[in-house]
Amino acid sequence: MNNTLLDNMDQIHTTDMGVDRIRKNLSLEDNIDVVAYCKQKCLAENADITRTGKNWYVTVDDSIITINAYSYTIITAHKVKKTKAAK
Repeated sequence: MNNTLLDNMDQIHTTDMGVDRIRKNLSLEDNIDVVAYCKQKCLAENADITRTGKNWYVTVDDSIITINAYSYTIITAHKVKKTKAAK
């Protein structure tokens, strides 16, 4: 497995707008450190980390976290939409 993202955890950050967007999308409380929360999710045993183009995608629990592969900026995070099973 390519561990480039995990090897650079100390570089992961986001912008003020990113904090607001992630907090809203994941329904996080105001007292939660968004960057620390996302780093913890990336390090989870059940995290599925893939790289497509210029971004890393971390799928964990019911969320997807998008991180720029060059700057290590957390771009966004959102809950995975549950689809109805086809009948």
